[in-house]
Amino acid sequence: MTELKDKKAIIASRIREARKMAGLSQAQVAKILGLHRPSVSEIEAGNRNASAEEIAKLAEIFDVSVSWLFAEGVDKVDIHDNKLQLAARELQKLKPEDLDRLLILLASMRTGRDNL
Repeated sequence: MTELKDKKAIIASRIREARKMAGLSQAQVAKILGLHRPSVSEIEAGNRNASAEEIAKLAEIFDVSVSWLFAEGVDKVDIHDNKLQLAARELQKLKPEDLDRLLILLASMRTGRDNL
């Protein structure tokens, strides 16, 4: 049960992050989806499940993949890789909002590569 709650929290957080990175308000997203603004707020809080159609539309609006919204397909990495250690040190220096933007950019780069 806890794993399901954790997954829902990740999805809600990703939807919120992607919306902010897209520069959209909850009201704007609600209008695009044909929902009321509180529905978007509830989705972002993890209190309301989004339908498959809503998830697909959110991914399209935010220009991210559905798998990124679901936090799927995360590759296993070697924690002893020098490049990874350097990247981790540099990432620690970023402001939280800059780190969020970078993560979305990286996700979108992966999505673009997968479509080639």
